Amino acid sequence: MDSTIREARLRQEFAELYPSVPANQWIPAAEAGAKVLFAILARDPTRALPARVLNGRHFEFRGGWDRGQATSLHTRANDLDGEWPEHPRQRRAASG
Repeated sequence: MDSTIREARLRQEFAELYPSVPANQWIPAAEAGAKVLFAILARDPTRALPARVLNGRHFEFRGGWDRGQATSLHTRANDLDGEWPEHPRQRRAASG
């Protein structure tokens, strides 16, 4: 199993949206995610978090865990269908 560090690179055209993340520079995806998550929570700590903190249109990715021969996707080892578990407050709001 390949275990290279997952890296992310912010595309230049989206640099103004993420002032704390350097554009066009490969950095650990965990670091980029932490910076983006911190910025989201600093602006609005009650905001519902997106399914993915790093928008795939705004960032490029490389490395990470290889899921095996069935797919060429590289992602978090504990990724469940690409979604975060639902927050309890969201379940209550959805159920009425």
